Amino acid sequence: MVMPLDSSATTSSSVIRLSGTRQRYGRSVGPATSGTLPTVENPLDRATALDFSGRAVIVTGGTRGLGRAIAGAFLDAGADVVTCARNAPKEVVASADGTRQAAFVPADVRDPDQVATLVATAVERMGRLDVLVNNAGGAPTADSATVSPRFNEKVVALNLIGPMTCCQAAYRVMADQDGTGVMINVSSVSGSRPNPLGVAYGAAKAGLANMAATLAHEWGPGVRVLTLAVGMIETDDAAAFYGDEESRAAIGAHLAMGRLGHPAEVADMCLVLASPLARWVTGTTVEVHGGGEGPAWLATVTDRD
Repeated sequence: MVMPLDSSATTSSSVIRLSGTRQRYGRSVGPATSGTLPTVENPLDRATALDFSGRAVIVTGGTRGLGRAIAGAFLDAGADVVTCARNAPKEVVASADGTRQAAFVPADVRDPDQVATLVATAVERMGRLDVLVNNAGGAPTADSATVSPRFNEKVVALNLIGPMTCCQAAYRVMADQDGTGVMINVSSVSGSRPNPLGVAYGAAKAGLANMAATLAHEWGPGVRVLTLAVGMIETDDAAAFYGDEESRAAIGAHLAMGRLGHPAEVADMCLVLASPLARWVTGTTVEVHGGGEGPAWLATVTDRD
């Protein structure tokens, strides 16, 4: 715990409140109304809240699937976007009208040096960094009793340590800006429920929630950190996970919304969370899962009746 500097300082847990600034966990942070956030004197213009013109965004794993949809959504909203992946995309990531394109930087988020290069390149190209979306991740299924420690290590490195490294690199830039930094860590419902044949993946995704809550306290209020828990969605790999179209329809029927989700629906939530509309939202997990699955036991009892 950080001790008071003098008897006039008001302490609460490990936070010391001083005139206009705070000492939080060993560092100084500005007042909660710092930067360009809306205030009573300067209220939010909701008509333009989702206009990201002039904003700079990094989307890791942003060349295919969900990441590509997220990058495209930010481009559509006017943002400058840099994506990364280990391999360059066959087609550039572009806005819906084709007039704007994302820059690409080859990077493996498990490599700290490559992450540092990614962030430095993005800042060099765009002049700043406002939003980081940690989307890179994934893992094949594996039997928990026989899977190798090396396999588990790689899964955790990609799905937890990589995002952590990206957050650290992005924070070094955002901390010197005007209080509008946002980090969104794309997680999965697998992190909050049993995940058979994916123990390392589920554990890593669960870790993202704690990471976001922790960093939100350490780095707030200037930088907001969030977790986005995504449910079952239709991507290029959906058939491999959920089967053919008939099978996917049957699985979707168990969700409250009655269908699997679409990447664009997750991307839209990223826009909202990165915007001033979510200015008081940080350190929490937002679930985008179509209401989730109903209890299997209830269906069994109903069928029996």
